[in-house]
Amino acid sequence: MTAPGSSRDRLARVVRESSDALVAWVDLRRRLLRCAGVQVCIRVGDEVLVSAALGTADVERGTDLTTSHLFRIASHSKTFTATAVLQLREAGVLGLDDRLGRWVSELEDHPVGAVTVRELLGHQGGIVRDGEDADFWQLLGDFPGVDALLAEVRRDGVVLEPNTHFKYTNFGYSLLGLVIERATGRTYADVVRERILDPLGLARVHPDIDGVPRQECAWGHSGHFGVELETFVLGSPSTGAMAPATGFVACAEDLSAYAAAHAFGDERLLSDASKRLMQRDETVLTVDGREQGRYGLGLIVDEIGGRRLVGHSGGFPGFITRTMVDPHTGLVVCVLTNQTGGPATELVTGLVKLIDVAQRDPMPEDDEVAARSLPLGAPVGLAPQVAAERGIDPASFTGRFVSAWGYTDVRMLGDRLVAFSPDSPTPVDEYQDLRVVDADTLTARPQDGFGAPGELWRFTRDDTGAATAMRSGGVTQWPEATFFARYRDDTRARR
Repeated sequence: MTAPGSSRDRLARVVRESSDALVAWVDLRRRLLRCAGVQVCIRVGDEVLVSAALGTADVERGTDLTTSHLFRIASHSKTFTATAVLQLREAGVLGLDDRLGRWVSELEDHPVGAVTVRELLGHQGGIVRDGEDADFWQLLGDFPGVDALLAEVRRDGVVLEPNTHFKYTNFGYSLLGLVIERATGRTYADVVRERILDPLGLARVHPDIDGVPRQECAWGHSGHFGVELETFVLGSPSTGAMAPATGFVACAEDLSAYAAAHAFGDERLLSDASKRLMQRDETVLTVDGREQGRYGLGLIVDEIGGRRLVGHSGGFPGFITRTMVDPHTGLVVCVLTNQTGGPATELVTGLVKLIDVAQRDPMPEDDEVAARSLPLGAPVGLAPQVAAERGIDPASFTGRFVSAWGYTDVRMLGDRLVAFSPDSPTPVDEYQDLRVVDADTLTARPQDGFGAPGELWRFTRDDTGAATAMRSGGVTQWPEATFFARYRDDTRARR
């Protein structure tokens, strides 16, 4: 584990100090995209730094979403299955190069039986994705049981030659669930409970919805589809033999706790050697010669801002979910949405980028560079920490401001005072560092961009000192309530 006082401690501090800004961005994106509900949890190691529930658990009953509501986390289930397989490998029970037919005798004489455990874990076996009739994904039928699964696989299981393409397959992971059962002589649910959930104290994570009290669950909601369709609640069925691929149920706090166990140095579930095996690039996905993503053994691999992250996404009727883990720092960002088409991946990606800005130190020569790039006598401004030492609270400038062109957030991200566009799915692609000139004025640090670098940001305040307006780039912006109270009357066409 990383020692106290390390970069991990600093990361935890800046996430904690940035929590209001992070949650405010998530909630605005949720509202703009009309997503029913969002749970978000951010942790570093075993410390939860952000935990929030926004929106509704059930639009038809008007039930507010809480951080304890359980979500269908769908293909996150594959990470539990892969973890169990790697545990059995460590125990010498099975090998990654074992043929499927060794464990599932019903397929021993079938081409699918020649596919290896490793090929199934990495989606390299060429196996059919969900069978010929997969309308259970539209809630038009039941998910298959074991007999139906095996019958479907025997009928048209192999679609492509193994190891020719990454071919995502829920059936492949369903078969891995059978491998786990046959190799242990236990049910899949019992193996996962005993080997993964109980060691982490995760009693409220379930391999499927069966037996879970529905009052503990958030309900999934229909999508918008770009038409005037009123959102309604969807069913939430058992996934049968496909639970190892898509059945799991969890809240964001518990899912993030499980994900944190995949960081290096935490060997409660797996050795670091097994983690390296799971997390390395098993496949680089390419289409027409262009990279589209990477996959390990049961884990999606991402890179954001030079940070290599592993985790998974999940899509179930009415639910879209996403988790990313930095295995070196222990940072976990988990977002669960209960809406078809929910922005889980967008939100996780944006949160990681916001955290990267918060964690980034200004270069030591920033003030000197800024001074050289300004006209003689123009204000350079003070870094937030220096301003605070001189009696000006940088937090007095923070808040959300709106003009007819959209939103601007002025927030403390770690040690930095930053302006960014919270209505953007990529909020910090063109953020601006701000410096304090006086108690009512900021200046944007000179930098490349389409904003107003080098110009003054002037604030108007009421008798309590609260900001009632901000002008940047010559355009006035107001707090949300003020802006929307006047927007229509100020800007509508007079005919």
